[in-house]
Amino acid sequence: MRLFDWLRGADRKVRVERKFLAFGVGAPVWPCRDPTAFAREGYARNAVAYRCVRLIAEAAASAPLRVTPEDHPLAELLRRPNPEQTGVELLEAFFGHLQVSGNAFLEASAFEDEPPREIFVLRPDRMRVIAGGNGWPIGWEYRAGSVVRRFDRDPISEHAPILHLKLFHPTDDWLGLSPMEAAAYAIDIHNAGGAWNKALIDNAARPSGALVFSGVGGADRLSEEQFQRLKAELEEAHMGAANAGRPLLLEGGLDWKPMSLTPADMDFIEARHAAAREIALAFGAPPMLLGIPGDNTYSNYREANLAFWRQTALPLAMKAARAIETWLGDRWGGETARVSLDLESVPALASEREAQNGELWSRLSGADFLTDAEKRRLAGVETP
Repeated sequence: MRLFDWLRGADRKVRVERKFLAFGVGAPVWPCRDPTAFAREGYARNAVAYRCVRLIAEAAASAPLRVTPEDHPLAELLRRPNPEQTGVELLEAFFGHLQVSGNAFLEASAFEDEPPREIFVLRPDRMRVIAGGNGWPIGWEYRAGSVVRRFDRDPISEHAPILHLKLFHPTDDWLGLSPMEAAAYAIDIHNAGGAWNKALIDNAARPSGALVFSGVGGADRLSEEQFQRLKAELEEAHMGAANAGRPLLLEGGLDWKPMSLTPADMDFIEARHAAAREIALAFGAPPMLLGIPGDNTYSNYREANLAFWRQTALPLAMKAARAIETWLGDRWGGETARVSLDLESVPALASEREAQNGELWSRLSGADFLTDAEKRRLAGVETP
């Protein structure tokens, strides 16, 4: 069974029992774990998970990286890592893979014994970690069709052609735990709610039921020919949005018996909203930023946006900056490059900076024991 693939097509299942047609909902079937299905069923087919991944990846990638010294070759490499991508595009794909699979890989392409010339993002589903005898990885394998490339780690210089960034996994030494997996059940419920809506439209927007033959003319069963004709007429003339509201003409002995719960009874709309909030919780994205109904006031939105940047986007961007510094900072010899975030250039933090500056200036204005020069120095303003 594919991941997130449950109850698909169950609303169209036909069961024959005592010659009546039943359209019902089966028992829930939770999916098997399949790493490739995270991208297919979670990212590509669930709007909430898709938006969470894009929101986090775009935000973290937009935080400007600062390389010191400014003329270090790493600064230009991060600005234009390869002919096909800018630095922001590369980091967006990097963070996107990290959110979908829990793992992200960068390749530093270089000639032998030369500093890196280009950086590329590698797909996590094609990577395999090669474990060494002491428990640490000694290399990686990348499979693209029939082509297999091996990347070995230099045991002497500890330089590696691959940067493997992963999220914490308590039971796996090699790979990270994806937020998509933590939110798998919530994604199942959210997808199933959408499938329920679609099924209602496909089935004339009416609840499921059964046609029961009570017998006529001494017969207690429909003949096989009558049964197949009735089934074909129902599928052709009374299913689908185009047939919504069409009256059902019943012959003698046939009776329609509604048998499924109504959407109001199931309250599946609220269940979908609850599942959407749980998906957002797993990724660390505030629900109101995703358009999920709730306390969507302007003030709450501003606070949620600031909390998202401080608790989700910036820690992820800082983690990547430290990893890139450790990975490539000393590849050119001479002074080691330092990679950090330019927080002053993040627009989302402007209101926070204004509040902090206003508080600082207020305290300095009331400090009569300080000279004007000392106040300027503490405020970060050069003395003329």
